[in-house]
Formats: sequence, structure tokens, C-alpha cells
Amino acid sequence: MSPWLQAAAAGAVAAAVWGLLEPLDQRVFRFPYSDIALLGKLVTRGPAWKQAGWIVHLANGAIAGLVFWAVYEWLGGNAFWLAVSFAMIEHLLTYPLTMLTDRFHPARGAPELPPMARSGRAFAQATFRHLVFGVVLGLLVSL
Repeated sequence: MSPWLQAAAAGAVAAAVWGLLEPLDQRVFRFPYSDIALLGKLVTRGPAWKQAGWIVHLANGAIAGLVFWAVYEWLGGNAFWLAVSFAMIEHLLTYPLTMLTDRFHPARGAPELPPMARSGRAFAQATFRHLVFGVVLGLLVSL
């Protein structure tokens, strides 16, 4: 398999693991935020929001896998640790965008989309999710 295809597939699988863990981490962090809802309810407010959210989430994971692979080819090094670092850096760079989703997302206020920007629980939950993504991505691209 081409390393690019492997990276895209690894990113999609890592995103799937993230999505499947959402119900568990929502209980652990006692915060109801869902990335699947954020993405799905951005695409549609209808009954298919969950399916749309999964499709966009998996596509985002595949794209992240490709971006990771481009960075890996540029920097080299240990693919596992670079994947974990990549995911955590992406988290830290994009988390401030929660200020925009808190204010402008069309479904803001829905139970799965509580305000996040000033929530320590939300930040911890997002950190956990990105760590899981990075670990799974790193394991799969290192095979």
C-alpha cells in the first residue's frame, strides 16, 4: 500500500476511534460536547446530522493523515511520536476557534454543543481526543 494511502486510512481510522470514544469521554469529563454533532449540525439541521457528522469527521481524519504524512516526509524522525506531536499541536492551534463556534455555529446551544471556549472540561476533553487520534495515527502509520 502506498504510504500516502496508508496515512489517509490511518487518519480516518483514528477519527473513527475518536468518534466511538465520544460517549465515554463525555461521561469521564462530564461535558457533553460532540465533534460529530458540531460537524453534522453544521452541514444539516435535519435528522441526518449524525450521518453527515460522521462522514465529515472521517474525511477530516483522512485529510489530517495526509497532512501528517507530508510533515513526516519533510521532517522525518519517529513516525509515532511525530503523529502524537502533530495531533497535540493541531489541538493547541485550533482550540481558540471554539470562540467562533460558541458564537456563530448555527446549532449553538444544542445539548451536544455547549459553550467551550472558557471551559476547562472542554479543553481537557479535546486534549484527550487529540491524544487518542495521535496515538492511533502513529501506531497505524508505523506498521
